[in-house]
Formats: sequence, C-alpha cells, structure tokens
Amino acid sequence: MDRSVKLKISFLFFFFFFFLSSSSSTVSLAQTNEQRKDSLLPKENPFTVKASLVRYWNKQISNKLPIPSFLFSKASPLSAVDAAFFTSLATQKSLSGHISSFCSSAKLFCFFDSKPYLAPSPGKDANFAVYNNKKFADYGSSRLGGGDNFKNYSDGVNFASGDFTKYSRSSTGHREDFNSYASDGNVASGNFTSYAAGATGGGGTFQNYMPRVNVPDLRFASYDSDGNNHKLSFTSYVGDTNSGKEAFISYAKNGNGVPAEFTTYGDTSNVIGSSFNGYGESGNAANDSFKAYSTNSNNPNNNFKNYGAGGNTGVDTFTSYRDSANAGTDTFTSYAKGSSSGKANFVNYGKSFNEGKDTFKEYGKGAKDPSVGFKIYGFNNSFKEYSPKGVNFAGYTKKSAPTVGSLKASGKSVNKWVEEGKFFRESMLKEGTVMKMPDIRDKMPGRSFLPRTISSKLPFSTKELSDLKTIFHAQENSTMERVILNALAECERAPSQGETKRCVGSVEDMIDFAVSVLGHNVVVRTTDNVVGSKEKVMIGKVKGINGGRVTQSVSCHQSLYPYLLYYCHSVPKVRVYEADILNVETKAKINHGVAICHIDTSAWSPGHGAFVALGSGPGRIEVCHWIFENDMTWATAD
Repeated sequence: MDRSVKLKISFLFFFFFFFLSSSSSTVSLAQTNEQRKDSLLPKENPFTVKASLVRYWNKQISNKLPIPSFLFSKASPLSAVDAAFFTSLATQKSLSGHISSFCSSAKLFCFFDSKPYLAPSPGKDANFAVYNNKKFADYGSSRLGGGDNFKNYSDGVNFASGDFTKYSRSSTGHREDFNSYASDGNVASGNFTSYAAGATGGGGTFQNYMPRVNVPDLRFASYDSDGNNHKLSFTSYVGDTNSGKEAFISYAKNGNGVPAEFTTYGDTSNVIGSSFNGYGESGNAANDSFKAYSTNSNNPNNNFKNYGAGGNTGVDTFTSYRDSANAGTDTFTSYAKGSSSGKANFVNYGKSFNEGKDTFKEYGKGAKDPSVGFKIYGFNNSFKEYSPKGVNFAGYTKKSAPTVGSLKASGKSVNKWVEEGKFFRESMLKEGTVMKMPDIRDKMPGRSFLPRTISSKLPFSTKELSDLKTIFHAQENSTMERVILNALAECERAPSQGETKRCVGSVEDMIDFAVSVLGHNVVVRTTDNVVGSKEKVMIGKVKGINGGRVTQSVSCHQSLYPYLLYYCHSVPKVRVYEADILNVETKAKINHGVAICHIDTSAWSPGHGAFVALGSGPGRIEVCHWIFENDMTWATAD
C-alpha cells in the first residue's frame, strides 16, 4: 500500500477520535443554534472544513442573521482526511514534496517551471498564432534572414509566461514580431535575457505587447548586447496595465548602431515602473526615441542608470515623455556619463498635470562635446553635479503647475486612466440617478482559503522568503517569486495614520479581525453580481447601513497569492449603503450593490485617483465607490 494512503488512513482515525473528544460541546452548541443560521450547509458532513467554520461562526458572531454564503463559498474544499494530512505535512515542514497534489486538492493558484521548450528553429520562418505558454530558449539562434511572428500569443490567459532566452542570438537580418502578445491576462511574464545578443541587422517589433494585463513582469537583460544595427520598436507596449514593471539591464550594451523606438509605452497605465540599467552602455551610434512614453499614466516611475555611459555619438530623444501623467518620478543617474558627442533632446518632457519629480545626478558628467536640449520641460527637477556645457534650456517651466486641489470639481474624469464611475460623490446614491458602473469583475485567478490549521503553520514574511520559495517551488527571479514578494510587501507595509490592518489567509482569521475591530455583532456584505459592469445603470432603492450614520467598517480586498489572501483594514468615518441597481431602459432590477463612502479624506494623497477623477483634494470632499466582486465590507449589524 502507498505510504501516503497509509498516512491518510491513520489520520482519518486520529481525526475521528480527536473530533469526538474535543468538540462535543461545540457540536452540542451547534445543534441548538444552527437551526437559525446554517441553511447554507443543512446536510454538511460534520467533519468537513466548512462544517467546522459554521461552528466557529456561531461561536464568534452573536447575531442571528444568516451565514454569508458568498464568504463560506471561498472556504477550503479539502476533506477532513486531506486537511489532517496536509496539516501534518505543514507541521513537519515537508509540504514541498507534495505541492502538486496540495495545490490541486486545496484549489490553489500554483504554477511551476514545467513548460516545454521548443526545439531550435529548423531554419524557416515560423508563425505562432493563438499559442500559449512555451519556451523559446535558443530559438532562431544564428539564423540568416527570415522572421518569426507571434500574434495573439497567450491571449486572455490567466498566467502567461514566455521564455525567450538567447532568442535570435548571433542572427543576421532576422526579424521578430510580437503583436497582441498576452493581452487581457492577469499575470504575464516575459524573459528576454540575451535576446538578439550579437545580432546583425534585422530587428523586432513589439506592438500591443501585454495590453490590459493586471501584473506585467518583463526582463530584458543583455538584450541586443554586442549587436549591430538590430532595430527594435515598442509600440503601444504594456498599455492600460496595472502595477507592472519592466527591467532593461545592459540593453544594447557594447552595441553598434542599435536603434530603439518606444512609442506610447505604458500609455494610460497605473503605477508602471521601468528600470534602464546600463542601457546602451559603451555603445556606438545608438539612436533611441521615447515618444509619448508613460503618457496619461498614473504615477509612473522610471530609473535610468548608466544609460549610454561611455557611449559614442549616441542620440536620445524624449518627446511628450510622461505628458499629462499624474505625478510620477524619473531618476537619471550617470546618464551619458563619460560619453563622446552624445545628444539628448527632451521635448515637452514631464508636463504632468499633477506635479511629479525628476532627478538628474551626474548627467553627462565628464562627457566630451555633449549636446542636451530641454525644450518645454516640466517642473520640480533636481540637477546635481551636472556640467552646464552644451546644455540648452528653452521654455523650461520654472514654477509649479496647478495641483489637483485646484482642478475643477465637475465630477468628470480629469485624466483617462481613472475609469469612469470608479469613484463618485455621495449625492449620486439617490433613487433615479443614472451613472456609469465601472468594471467590478474580479480578474484574480480562482482560489480558496486554507484551513487555519494549515495557514498558521506556513511561513509568511520576507524573512522567511527562502522557505516560501521552497514550498511553492518558486525559482530565483521567477514570476512566482515576485507574486509572493509583492503580497508580503503589502502585508508588511506600516499602517497609515489611524489604520488597523491585517492580511488573512483563512476565514477564521478574517472573522477574528472583523470582530476585533467591530465587536461580535457584525455583518459582512458584497455586491451581488457583476451585471451592469461598464454600462450605464440606474440607482433604485437605497438603504443606509446603521441608519445612514457615520460609522466604522472593515474592508477586505484580495491580494494575488497562491492561496486566497485578503488585505483587511479598518476604515473609520464612513457611511455604507445598499442599493438596487436597475436597467436604464426597462427599470428592472439587475443587481444589488454595496457602496462605501469615505467621509474623511484628509489623510489621502493629493494624487489619489479619486481626486484625479472628481477634481478636488484631500479633506475637501467625500469619496464613494462600489464594493467589487469578491471584495467585501464588514459593519456592525443594524
């Protein structure tokens, strides 16, 4: 008999006797109480995880309201035997050896480095249309002429992964075209390490690359290094994405005549970040163009370090860079330092509608015959150790542009990266109001909570990152590693002023946090469904929770993690509403929404999307928003 089967049988007996001996009183209590609120699980096996949660709910929640089915539907699907088995493995720190079955049985979001490699190109052109998640390491190496086309690659895939290590390396006159790559995905990663290194001629185009992706993650390390006139074009690259980052490390280093064009890169994106480290370093005759880069985006952050340092006759043009963006920070450290006859043109750079910040440190320091022009340049910039020789400032904005607080409060979006209807005023929650419903659909991968018996035994801190990587088989610099790091960073972030926060990975932990803030007489709510998303809707009957008085709530928002993880925090001074949502034409009820209005916004950032959308500033207005699918808000029961 298989050892794991024997273990599960033994755990079954152990669990049975443990249950009888330690929870008879709880069962007795449940038998007298469940009749009032266990309609969700009338015939549930008492040994299951969900049955245990019902007993825990009844013990912690004092009111007689029905159990929230939407919350309990997220509970772990593990059977009693499997839960005991995996709990034991977690206790013994040996879960890693069973991670595949654990992820499958517990309904987790796990992805492993097991995607097949494609054999090196057989010397003919390839057309990869409607293709998903393959590895193209060494593909197209040493090719002479021809080209490959990637169209609608990994389109709409929840987790899109592409490995193009050493792709087209040492090729001559070879082209690579990426069109609509990984669009509309949740997490998309691309590894272009040593891509086209040593290539001569040819080039690549990235058009509509990773548009509307929630978390793009790209690495261009040593891309086109030692190359010769291998032109690259990035058009509509990572447009309309959320919270992504791209790293260009030693891109085109030691290259000769390697031009790169970035047109509408990161357009209308949210918190996009790019790092250009050693880009074009020691290159010859580089010609890079950044046109409409980070335009209309929210808080873009770009770091140019040793960009073009030691290069010869390089030309860089920044046209309408970060134009109409909200805030944003760019750092140019040792840019073109020690270069020869380098040229850089900044035209209409950094004309953000809300003040950003740029730092130029050792820019062009020690350069020979530099030519740098700042024409119609933004404001709030710092030039440190900058050599004034060969520098021309024309139309440079010396005084601050208007801040968000002085913008008109028209209720219309000031900047298009804020989706219409995402934020609104409390006066709009009135019967008969017609308004745009934002896209409230949950775009996270489907996952379940873990039982607390398991989650409490798993490491969960940046100090224990190596243990977490071992458990979930996350390789160094992998997307899984970044998913874990991002969640940990948010959970370990210090609370803002007046905030109480906690990340929870089990239903029990969420109940405990809500009770600790609001007391035992609580209720949890969410919007019923997603009908009406991205459409005009009419507000029907509206009810103010707690009589419409200013109260306190606990809001819980999903974080991307292998198991279901919520970031929960206390929200003081709010009003919570329930509202019927109607079809504008027929007046038929299509949804039942929950909205929360933040009365005190004085501690919010001036660049917050709500103020961008509504045209005011911190402490001057209240801000309302819907509770999105699978998010939830807790409040004291009426």
